[in-house]
Amino acid sequence: MPFQPRVAILVPAPDYYEKWQPAFARKAAALTAAGLIVEQRAWTDPGDLAGYDLVLPLFAWGYQRDVAGWYALLDRLEAEALPVANPVPVLRWNSDKAYLAQLGTKGVAVVPTVEVAALDDASLAAAMSELAIGEAVIKPAISGGADGTHRITAGEAIPADAHGQRRLVQPLMPGILTEGEYSLFFFAGKFSHAIVKRPASGDFRVQEQFGGRETVWVASEAAWELAAAALAAAPAAPVYARVDMVGDAAGKLHIMELELIEPSLFLHHAPDKGAAFGSAVYAAI
Repeated sequence: MPFQPRVAILVPAPDYYEKWQPAFARKAAALTAAGLIVEQRAWTDPGDLAGYDLVLPLFAWGYQRDVAGWYALLDRLEAEALPVANPVPVLRWNSDKAYLAQLGTKGVAVVPTVEVAALDDASLAAAMSELAIGEAVIKPAISGGADGTHRITAGEAIPADAHGQRRLVQPLMPGILTEGEYSLFFFAGKFSHAIVKRPASGDFRVQEQFGGRETVWVASEAAWELAAAALAAAPAAPVYARVDMVGDAAGKLHIMELELIEPSLFLHHAPDKGAAFGSAVYAAI
């Protein structure tokens, strides 16, 4: 009988508010088809993970709301030398969007970003002046699902949840409203598929919970090159990756973020419906 590795997928805490099970079923199906035995463990209290051939944080949703707990888990996975994909150094690096500045120093086109240690009227005004913008998007450096992300114009009151907090200030990229946000997916370094996500009318957020919708996209050469440059800057080669990018007023693409922890992979849009994803995970064992 062929070897069937056991993999633990880290999932949200039992009281987590978002409905994650349908997406889990799609990923689990792809992994099962690749010959893996899939089991669930809550990332907030996973218990003993020593018996697994691989630990996958594919549904560690909500980690941005318990940052200390998340980093403690990464420390534990590393200390126990457990097999993890993506590797712990990649997970830790990708947890904080300070990596965008690192990408920028390596010549990768990223959405222009100013980090503010404690956001207030003066620091917001200074950041917007530095970016030469009259409208901005502010977001936590550790975030997910557009948590704490706001669109704000010059002189507008800072939302209560952002005031005094560490925040990233970015321009509202024109492409998000006209063309949408592009996502390219890679498994074991090989391109799988791409989509474009568009916000609902009157919104700028492309996530499904805010009315966003997605369609298949034929990735341009510029998108491929930008994604490859961004992934090459990661601390180690990721087993799975989603690269999000958006255009500026001239149509030039910029990295919005790298999703290397718990990305939605939209496997139903992949030509092989996730076979390459399953093979990449199996090969990582």
